[in-house]
Amino acid sequence: MGNKYTSKTFIGEIFAILLGLVFLVPFYYLITNSLKPFAEILTNTSALPKVLMLDNYVNAFEKLDYLKVFTNSLIITVVSNVVLVIFCSMAAYMLVRTKKKISNIIFMTFVAAMIIPFQSIMIPLIKTAGNLGMLNSIWGLVIMYLGFGSGMTIFLYHGFVKGIPVELEEAAIIDGCSRFGVFWRIVFPLLKPITVTIVILNSLWIWNDYLLPSLVLQDPGLRTIPLATFFFFGQYTKQWDLALAALVLGIIPLLIFFFSMQKHIIKGITSGSIK
Repeated sequence: MGNKYTSKTFIGEIFAILLGLVFLVPFYYLITNSLKPFAEILTNTSALPKVLMLDNYVNAFEKLDYLKVFTNSLIITVVSNVVLVIFCSMAAYMLVRTKKKISNIIFMTFVAAMIIPFQSIMIPLIKTAGNLGMLNSIWGLVIMYLGFGSGMTIFLYHGFVKGIPVELEEAAIIDGCSRFGVFWRIVFPLLKPITVTIVILNSLWIWNDYLLPSLVLQDPGLRTIPLATFFFFGQYTKQWDLALAALVLGIIPLLIFFFSMQKHIIKGITSGSIK
């Protein structure tokens, strides 16, 4: 027999709806003000636009050089995710399956690195990157994302790998599969739920990151979307109409990615809970 619809359920639903509306308030301000002329944004921020200023998006698209900065952001995000998934999944697998004290020490070192604030190592990092010729380079930035993202990624993979039966690997080895083949043919496909979760989390972080690219990518031709959007905020003037439209243009690819991966997100959460 199904659960009865009680007053507590009704109150819970009302609370959830209200909470959802609170989280949607910033999106309301962002979208409505991105469709207003500059003067109207300053005089009446909360009201709906009197006239839809779609020219804001056209001008922001042109001034951002959107296709160029979108391509830069896409390359950095995709390549960084691929590198993180490949190296960190293999590292986590070996740390779990190698039953030695050094494995625990290495794992705890990665976990401890997660709590180090970026600001504390920012200056020495950029100085070292300059000495190694990694500044003004997308590939240098990718290597830095590998370093900063490894801690959390290995931590997530490590917990998931422990739930995979060792007997599957032993059977594959008996059938003549190498250790490398065991990982890529047997283990890695089973890591799909957590891999999807990791890709989503890292994509949100890398796509929206401003500080690290601003330090590494000085060439205007290498700007990402957050870097390009910042140039609407000058020292003396702030082009809110174009800046808000640019922010919407930057969010749209992430929303498309998130909704397209929603089914896999739910699978990843349920599989992780069962593990």
